[in-house]
Amino acid sequence: MASEPSAQPRVVFQTTDKEEEEPPHRKLGKLTVKYNRKDLQRRLDIEEWIDGQLHLLYDCEEEEIPELEIDIDELLDLPDAQQRSKLHELLQECGKPKEDFINGLLYRMKGLRKMSLKK
Repeated sequence: MASEPSAQPRVVFQTTDKEEEEPPHRKLGKLTVKYNRKDLQRRLDIEEWIDGQLHLLYDCEEEEIPELEIDIDELLDLPDAQQRSKLHELLQECGKPKEDFINGLLYRMKGLRKMSLKK
């Protein structure tokens, strides 16, 4: 039985040469083409620092932190004095001293460029 040719039709998939030239991993690099990898890493480090500091300020787990969004790009649009007042406004529910957090964040943001999502 195994040596007899099969009467069922066979399906064969063919790939074009163009797909073989471009490996699928090339699509992953689009973000780093538009933004410098170093800038992205710096922003990520700042966001992780913010997260850790909010845990300390509110002295609780992430689920228990009040609804709070610190938008770095929004802060970068503001002059220095307004950045500070915006952060005080966002952290008004926090009972602990916030000045060290605010000073630390503003220091880390110096030289950071705004990342727009517009094309």
